[in-house]
Amino acid sequence: MQNANEENAGSSPADPVLVLQAMGRKIGFIPAAARLADPKREMPLQIYMAESGVTAEQLCDNVSDQLRRDGRCIVVVSEGFDVGDLGETKDGFGHTQFSASKTTVAQRVVTLLNERGLPVPGNARGQVSGTDQRDTCTYASIVDLDEAYKVGQQAVLIAESGENGWMATLLREPGPIYNVRYDKVPLEAVANSEREFPRAWLAPGGIDVTDAFLDYAKPLIGEDWASVPVINGRQRFTRFKPAFAGKKLPAYTPQGLRK
Repeated sequence: MQNANEENAGSSPADPVLVLQAMGRKIGFIPAAARLADPKREMPLQIYMAESGVTAEQLCDNVSDQLRRDGRCIVVVSEGFDVGDLGETKDGFGHTQFSASKTTVAQRVVTLLNERGLPVPGNARGQVSGTDQRDTCTYASIVDLDEAYKVGQQAVLIAESGENGWMATLLREPGPIYNVRYDKVPLEAVANSEREFPRAWLAPGGIDVTDAFLDYAKPLIGEDWASVPVINGRQRFTRFKPAFAGKKLPAYTPQGLRK
């Protein structure tokens, strides 16, 4: 597992700008969730999603303005935020592989800020959490853990019924009390589709989110800490017993190897 990677070696803890890169090729739910860490808006936090419409030049101006007011700034930037050429590589679906690009959005933002110069002493520095933000169970939402298990159960029930061409779904019920139900949807209706971040949840200026997004997102993180079983001081991992069903389909060819 890749640990958090500091993008600007030799930087000082006193450096006034920290740029944190979050997942989000085109859709900013994960960068937007940074606001959950500061719902009262007491920190000098700026959030840049791929769909924000803000340019890299405007980002530099915004950060400079924040530094003049507060002396420091935390920037959370989506991996898909437009900062120009990253030396991109593509996966089998034609999507940019940000983890395999020659540079990162965080490093480009750090470079732009430092080349331009900050209005306070010090430099910008950056971090990319890598796989930590994908699979660190210690920070998992207990709500998400429970719902992921149940939507998996729903998928098994669909498969056991003998039906084909469906995807298990998790649907949020309307109303002030958080509740969900599990259903199914035709695969062709959702395959290769993406849910857009509602424009109404983007705050004016494009570098923050509204309280309506906080109302939506807060129930998803729960009110407790995930319990992580430990054996001999290390996280316990599931060990699956290999029990294979009889083969019915032709051999699978990965997307990238198909002609």
